[in-house]
Amino acid sequence: MSEIVHPPHLYDLHIPVLLDATLELLDPQKNESYLDLTAGYGGHGRAFLERTGDYSHSTFVDRDDYALAQLGEFERKGVQLVHADFVSAATQLIEEGRTYSLILIDLGVSSPQLDQGERGFSFKNSGPLDMRMDRRQHLTAAKLVNTTTVDDLTRIIRDYGEEAPGQAKRIATAIVKARPFTTTEDLAELIKQNTRGKWSKIHPATRTFQALRIAVNQELQQIEDVLPLLPKLLKPGGRVGVISFHSLEDRLVKRYFAEQTNAGFEAELKVLTKKPLDGATYDVHNPRSRSAKLRVAVKI
Repeated sequence: MSEIVHPPHLYDLHIPVLLDATLELLDPQKNESYLDLTAGYGGHGRAFLERTGDYSHSTFVDRDDYALAQLGEFERKGVQLVHADFVSAATQLIEEGRTYSLILIDLGVSSPQLDQGERGFSFKNSGPLDMRMDRRQHLTAAKLVNTTTVDDLTRIIRDYGEEAPGQAKRIATAIVKARPFTTTEDLAELIKQNTRGKWSKIHPATRTFQALRIAVNQELQQIEDVLPLLPKLLKPGGRVGVISFHSLEDRLVKRYFAEQTNAGFEAELKVLTKKPLDGATYDVHNPRSRSAKLRVAVKI
């Protein structure tokens, strides 16, 4: 596995989204334990632990090995670091009988992942078609693009990229005819050439790249699988916050929280946010918060 070299302190540029709103709604108190299932570069975690002071009973999880490597200062203070996807980590922690006062899941791709061409998440910086959040896994965006049938690729672009059906089929067909692809730049250019109509602010490859990233990392399945595990990880009165960034993610969170609201005496969580707090309103100075939505619940 090749090492990714970032400029010094690049992780400082990752500003945690909806930080003030998250702190206000989850309301961390002294000596409360904290589980961050998507720790990233520790932006949210730092703010929470500064309030709780409980490092030794807190856990940071991430499937990005480079992100975890930046969290040594927390590990030295007693925070447990877990290199795994959040479903695997949650399952492991439940088996160990661990519970927490506070849980946060930030479903966004971190700024350093997006900004570094080597990771292959973005067409803005040319790089290999990778997109793996966990570099230990075998499936890459290149393998997906170069081996998937037209029908399956159409479905991925349509369902995960929320692309119009006709446009999804047109892009998938063009990809299959022109493959193999190895770089983000070449794939983005092909998509642009096969996109009908005018475009201005949003690059025509945006939806397809989102779709490929979701498929490579099984992002929606991860969300669907982890949500029912959250009550088992919470202490009574414990709070959980989930930050989503597009409608596919938020729909799953909204549905699960609605199920809890309608479960009556069988409910494990009480939803504190009837409507999500959105980044465009509550985090206007952070450009990457614009599409973010925060939903919060408390363990009954």
